[in-house]
Amino acid sequence: MLIELSHRIRHDLPVFPGDDATTLNHTRQYANEHYNNHQLSINMHAGTHIDGPMHLTESQVYLSEFPLDTFVGNGCVINAEGDDVIDYKAEYESLIQERDIVIVHTGHSDMFGQPSYFTSYPAVMPAFAELLVRKKVKLLGLDTPSPDYEPFAIHKRLLGNRILIAENLTGVRQLLHVGAFEVIALPLHIEADSSIARIIARVIDKR
Repeated sequence: MLIELSHRIRHDLPVFPGDDATTLNHTRQYANEHYNNHQLSINMHAGTHIDGPMHLTESQVYLSEFPLDTFVGNGCVINAEGDDVIDYKAEYESLIQERDIVIVHTGHSDMFGQPSYFTSYPAVMPAFAELLVRKKVKLLGLDTPSPDYEPFAIHKRLLGNRILIAENLTGVRQLLHVGAFEVIALPLHIEADSSIARIIARVIDKR
């Protein structure tokens, strides 16, 4: 079974305040030109996307330069729904394994499309970030627009340790009801700091 964790890219996809708008236009239509085509203009942090180190550090490494196996791996889901912050818990020591892809469910994706989605979300606390660094996880995925707020210290701590960050996930609640799963989080093969991405979970054990 496959579970979709990505928002569909569409015209006027909600973007972080201050970022450029997404435009998706049907530029050629079969009735007129005898073929269809669409033109997309999108910034790399719109919708479901993956932040690379170049986004908020001095790194000059494009996301496309990361090994492919960085974007595929054993999934681990953390249930933080109802919590004001995403903090360390002792139980996470055994739950999160080295090189996992950690997905956090907060339920905040239910607010996607509303102004408050980008202004009021549970932030990752330093102790949880340090656990991820210690476990050398590949990627942290969130159903929120960011793991933190300005000055983005958590971003910098994770990215500085080559832990990628997937933001604006959706459908994460479904992972709470499965057993083992694999995450496939493929960005575009693009020379950029970050990239929009199609992120899915492949269920291995349905419980």
